[in-house]
Amino acid sequence: MAREELTPLTGNGNGACSQNDCPNVYRTASGSFVVQGYVANVFQQPQGEGLVEIPESVLREAVRALGW
Repeated sequence: MAREELTPLTGNGNGACSQNDCPNVYRTASGSFVVQGYVANVFQQPQGEGLVEIPESVLREAVRALGW
């Protein structure tokens, strides 16, 4: 899946970064979410999964974008 196929819910340039390299939340065409964040090594996740850490403010921005 390419980034162009995702709907950005956060990272609209209002924060400290706007170069697509900051923690962000995206929505896919099927309605699921892709979360971009800093790799977290807090425990060993199952094979094929990844853990990322994102600030609470990013989740709040995504919720507002969805109108929830």
